[in-house]
Amino acid sequence: MSKLRIMSVFGTRPEAIKMAPLVRELASRGEIESLCCVTAQHRQMLDSVLEVFDIKPDCDLDIMTPRQTLSTITSKCLLGMDDAIERLKPDMILVHGDTSTTFAGALSAFYHQVKVGHVEAGLRTYNKYSPYPEEMNRKLVSSIADLYFCPTVSNRENLVREGFTENLFITGNTVIDALKTTVREDYRFETEELNKLPYGEKKIILVTCHRRENYGEPMKNIMLALRQIAEQNTDVELVYPVHLSPVVREAVDKYLRGAPRVHLIDPLPADEMHNLMARCYMVMTDSGGLQEEAPALGKPVLVLRRETERPEAVEAGTVRLAGVVQDDIVTMAERLIRDKDAYARMAHAVNPYGDGNACSRIADAILWYYGKGEKPKDFTV
Repeated sequence: MSKLRIMSVFGTRPEAIKMAPLVRELASRGEIESLCCVTAQHRQMLDSVLEVFDIKPDCDLDIMTPRQTLSTITSKCLLGMDDAIERLKPDMILVHGDTSTTFAGALSAFYHQVKVGHVEAGLRTYNKYSPYPEEMNRKLVSSIADLYFCPTVSNRENLVREGFTENLFITGNTVIDALKTTVREDYRFETEELNKLPYGEKKIILVTCHRRENYGEPMKNIMLALRQIAEQNTDVELVYPVHLSPVVREAVDKYLRGAPRVHLIDPLPADEMHNLMARCYMVMTDSGGLQEEAPALGKPVLVLRRETERPEAVEAGTVRLAGVVQDDIVTMAERLIRDKDAYARMAHAVNPYGDGNACSRIADAILWYYGKGEKPKDFTV
C-alpha cells in the first residue's frame, strides 16, 4: 500500500519549534511519508530551528523581503504553495497556530481540495485585532480545517461553541515535545555572553517583546518598565534577545540601549533559548510560545499584553497578565523579585500544556482518520 503523504507547512521560528518534533514523529511512522514545506516568512530565525532539529525541507518558498507586509506574505505564500502542492501531491497539509503562513497554507490547501490538519487549534481572545493578525488567522483556518489538534480542553470548548464538533483531538502542545530534546543540564551556549551570566548569584530575567499590537505607545511603556526594573534592582539582570523587526530594534535602541544590567543580544537558536529559559529566574514576554514553554520549566511568566489566548496558564497560576502600562509591569515584576512566596506559587504551579507526547497523538489521529489505526486518547492534565 502507498504511504500517506503528509506535508507540514510553516514559516516562522515559533512555528518551526513546534512543528519540528512533529515532522520527525511523522517520519518515524511506516505508514506515512513526512514532507516539509517552509515559506521562510522569517528566514534567518527559521533556518536556525531547522538546523537544531536537522530538518531538510522538501520545498522552500523563500518569501521573506525587507519590511514585508501582511499582504505580501500572504500573496507570496499562496503563489508558492500552488507549485508545492502540485509537485509534492500531499494527501493532507498540516499548518500550525495563527501566522500568515498558516492562513495562506490552509487556504491554498482548500483551493487544491487537499485535507487540512490544524495543529494548535482553538486558541481565542475574541478580539480580532489582538493579537493582530493572529486572532483572525486562526479563526479563518478553523473554517477550513478537517482535523483539529487542540492543546487543551478549553481550546476544544472554544471550537465546539463555534460549531466545530467533528475530529477534535486534545493532544497537549507540541512545544513540550520540543523541550524534551533541547534542554540539557550540561548544555554550553554558543553565544558566549550567556555562559558568563551569574546564574544562581543574580536573578536572570528573560525578556522578549515583538508583537505588532504592541508597536507604538505600548512598546515604549514596556521598554521603560524594563529599564526601570533593571535600574532599581542591582540583584537582577535582564537578557533580551531582540527580534529582527526594524520597529522593535528602533524601540530597543531608543529606550533600553545603555541601561545597566541589560543584555541586548541577537535572536537565539531554539536550543539556546530553551536552555536559557531553563536557567533563568522568570520570563517577561509578549510571545505566545513562551507562555507554554516556561511553565514546563517551572518559570513564572509575566505576559506583556492586555489579554492572552492561553488562559489555562493564568488559571493554573503560572502566568500573569502584566499588561502594557509601565507602573503595572514594574509592580508585578518587583513582587516576583522580592516576594519568595509569590514566586514559589507561580514556579510550582501545574503546567497545563502537555506531557511531551502531543506529536505521537497527532500522528495517531491522522492514521485513525485514514482508517489505519486506533483513535488516540485525549491528553489530560
